[in-house]
Amino acid sequence: MEWEDGRRSGNIEDRRGLGPVGIAGGGVGAVVLAAIGYFVFGIDPRATLQATQSLQRPAQQEGVRGQVSDRDGQFVDVIETSNREVWTPVLRQEGVEYRPPQAIVLYNQATGTGCGTGQSAMGPFYCPADQKVYLDLSFWRELEGRFGAKGDFARAYVISHEIGHHVQHLMGADQQARRLGARGAESGSVRLELQADCYAGVWAAHAGEASGGRIAIDRADIEDGLGAAAAVGDDTLQKQTQGQVVPDSFTHGTSAQRMRWFTRGYDQGDPSACDTFSAGRL
Repeated sequence: MEWEDGRRSGNIEDRRGLGPVGIAGGGVGAVVLAAIGYFVFGIDPRATLQATQSLQRPAQQEGVRGQVSDRDGQFVDVIETSNREVWTPVLRQEGVEYRPPQAIVLYNQATGTGCGTGQSAMGPFYCPADQKVYLDLSFWRELEGRFGAKGDFARAYVISHEIGHHVQHLMGADQQARRLGARGAESGSVRLELQADCYAGVWAAHAGEASGGRIAIDRADIEDGLGAAAAVGDDTLQKQTQGQVVPDSFTHGTSAQRMRWFTRGYDQGDPSACDTFSAGRL
């Protein structure tokens, strides 16, 4: 993947080096983030809640906003800007104004969010309450070492998936998922996550053209993205962490489903092809 010449908007809030800080009280936000940690990475939610409670202090962080100087931070900036370049015209065709996330927050260990205390063990996540994406860059080592997903595009897929959740928030899909409710393989959560995978594919389909050729994605990059999608399927993670697959506890979809919906978004390049909520077959 070629990205070094990509434009950067500076929509980065850099909290790295500020130390772990929580939000007083915990409450529902901490429970939400505990669920994220469990369902994405197989972390026991009780352990996550214990950790968040131990970090409950008044929020006192405001990261430095703007351009970042390190290569990893610049990569995140380029991918966020590229998503902006793609989604602004794509959503305009759908009659929706694209408003970028409030920021991509880079942090270490733990940080306060509008959804509770975020921890690096949870992996990247989007908080609809403050419309920010949170990312501890140590996750890249986890992505390569634990999940075997290597390459810049695997990282770009992860970032674009989280920005896909922001697109869903703008379009009201997150509320639709809550209304649908249910648990397991057909739940609103699974449909929401698969749609975000599809949206990441839509971004990849348009990134080169939208960037004026500053970003180049080839078939090998797409294979890296598919590898990342496969690595974080519910069935794959459950086999790794508990030795068996329990569809009733699915929240993100199987490896095959995540690959299929990412591919659908990439092949068609149209968000209307990503309607997982009306799909008879996920």
